[in-house]
Amino acid sequence: MTEILNIAHLNIALKKEPTRLLVKDVAFQLSAGKTTCIVGESGSGKSLTALTVMGLLSQQLLATGQVLFNGVDLTTLNNKEMQSIRGAQIGMIFQEPMTSLNPVLTVGYQIGEVLSAHKGLKGETLALKVGQLLTQVGISADRANSYPDELSGGQRQRVMVAMSIACEPALLIADEPTTALDVTVQAQILTLLDELKNRMQMAMLFITHDFGVVSDIADDVIVMFRGEIVEAGSKEQVLGNPQHPYTKALLDCVPDVAGKKTLKPIDYAWLNQNKVAG
Repeated sequence: MTEILNIAHLNIALKKEPTRLLVKDVAFQLSAGKTTCIVGESGSGKSLTALTVMGLLSQQLLATGQVLFNGVDLTTLNNKEMQSIRGAQIGMIFQEPMTSLNPVLTVGYQIGEVLSAHKGLKGETLALKVGQLLTQVGISADRANSYPDELSGGQRQRVMVAMSIACEPALLIADEPTTALDVTVQAQILTLLDELKNRMQMAMLFITHDFGVVSDIADDVIVMFRGEIVEAGSKEQVLGNPQHPYTKALLDCVPDVAGKKTLKPIDYAWLNQNKVAG
């Protein structure tokens, strides 16, 4: 299976406090046609890891280690070189489409910007491709002239999906793309992403804190806690037979369908006492 991304010994620290690591020795690989979910609570380092791959990490932070994308170490590239990869070969869907989309530009124009920048499309050819992308994600092509506030939350997220796949990237990063959506729309977006991944044979890195989403879409699972990977394996291994105390604690917080499971809060005092991470 073709390896798309290989992260090794990734550390992220504050430039002013280089000994204070926010992400610690993270390493994993992504393959074409497979979805890897990174799970963990807020502040565990999931999004920082993804932003490092995209070259969008804050200037106040320093990343060290290797981030190999199709054999090229992204950490060695300058901004211009990253711009040629970002959006073209690596796409990203952000958490909240209403803050990611420009409210004063039509959604068609915003999708078209990606194609103009990376493919050089213009005029009727550009308009046709934008319409095809909207249709591909389940939106009528005539909505290209709509503004973001004229669309529902689910439609706005579909627009973000269209933008992210416009140039048929080898890697798609989805940073909690269904968080603000109701359950029905969430299921539709997950189905759409899975279909697109299989059709285009992309590698997909899906960031979430929702184990229900993990169960639906993941091939492999990475569990992060306090900036470290504490467990990794296939979906069946991690969800069916978790080995790490933190993974077990996370799963103990997830209700069952019947509503008969006794939920347990995470015992941070025990985790701290036993130095589980950090």
